[in-house]
Amino acid sequence: MLCSTSQFKGVDILLTSPWPKYVGNFGNSSGEVDTKKCGSALVSSLATSLKPRYHFAALEKSYYERLPYRNHVVLQENAQHATRFIALANVGNPEKKKYLYAFSIVPMKLMDTAELVKQPPDVTENPYRKSGKEASIGKQIPIPEEDSACQFFFDLNEKQGRKRSSTGRDSKSPHPKQPRKPPQPPGPCWFCLASPEVEKHLVVNIGTHCYLALAKGGLSDDHVLILPIGHYQSVVELSAEVVEEVEKYKATLRRFFKNRGKRCVLFERNYKSHHLQLQVIPVPLSCCATDDIKDAFITQAQEQQIELLEIPEHSDIKQIAQPGAAYFYVELDTGEKLFHRIKKNFPLQFGREVLASEAILNIPNKSDWRQCQISKEEEEILARRFRKDFEPFDFTLDD
Repeated sequence: MLCSTSQFKGVDILLTSPWPKYVGNFGNSSGEVDTKKCGSALVSSLATSLKPRYHFAALEKSYYERLPYRNHVVLQENAQHATRFIALANVGNPEKKKYLYAFSIVPMKLMDTAELVKQPPDVTENPYRKSGKEASIGKQIPIPEEDSACQFFFDLNEKQGRKRSSTGRDSKSPHPKQPRKPPQPPGPCWFCLASPEVEKHLVVNIGTHCYLALAKGGLSDDHVLILPIGHYQSVVELSAEVVEEVEKYKATLRRFFKNRGKRCVLFERNYKSHHLQLQVIPVPLSCCATDDIKDAFITQAQEQQIELLEIPEHSDIKQIAQPGAAYFYVELDTGEKLFHRIKKNFPLQFGREVLASEAILNIPNKSDWRQCQISKEEEEILARRFRKDFEPFDFTLDD
């Protein structure tokens, strides 16, 4: 088979009668055709393997031009060309739907590699891959039950060699899998809200799945942390409902700080930490521009030989890092994100050092939180002040 060779890059044009299943999951929708209910999972699998630059189908008798999608996982695989899916209506249809498509194409074997893999500005994720984790191990979409009742995929969270059926049920158990509970900390945790170790006087807001707390030894009086109430080690391991509330807190804090003449920078260091701590540091607009903050991170990373890469706009951390992987990432107020995959050693105070530098907050003496601690009474005063100021923006009061 072509796709079994390491030299195979893909095909220029793929023609199929059936539509691929799930092709409408990302990007614009066809409107008339629900590709979760129609289409062929085998064609989806074929498109995943062949990586066509153009894929044409016509069986549904409807015109649909999908946004292009990637054939690689960002920062995990070598860049590959994008695929464009175009469905055409039947010839001479009375609704006058488009049934012709004119285009010119240079065969990939004649193209320079850099030009071939150049990503269009509106590129989306591969619709046939459910997550970056599945894509990174070359896993294709599971074939639906009606196609075959004997399809299996490996659950990497189970013991090696044990299989789980494509229905999501254990092959040894007739009962459906129960929702996964957050993992329990191996010992005392300073950030699980139910733990006696939590310094509750620093807590300033509590949601359903997350809470806000002032940072101990913060870079400023309003330096806060977004933390999950349950025990999660990193953003990558959060369940969907927790992610949703984290995003709510991020958007609310951006509005809150903007109202106070500040932009906020967020960062997470998933390295030598046991509980997710999403740091949110406000930076007065008068200090510097967002580009200056971005440049400061990149410059200091280069000086310390840290590979800090920019993540494409429509990607997220779950598509890039696997659960348990060590990483550092920064999110700017524009939504831009910088990411570093930690392989061995990493400076624990890197995020603070950059923000405390002369280029941004100009408080280099505060780069280590242990040098910024204040009394409990002062912390209580700051917490009360933040709660009062934040109350008009508090989305949890609407629930």
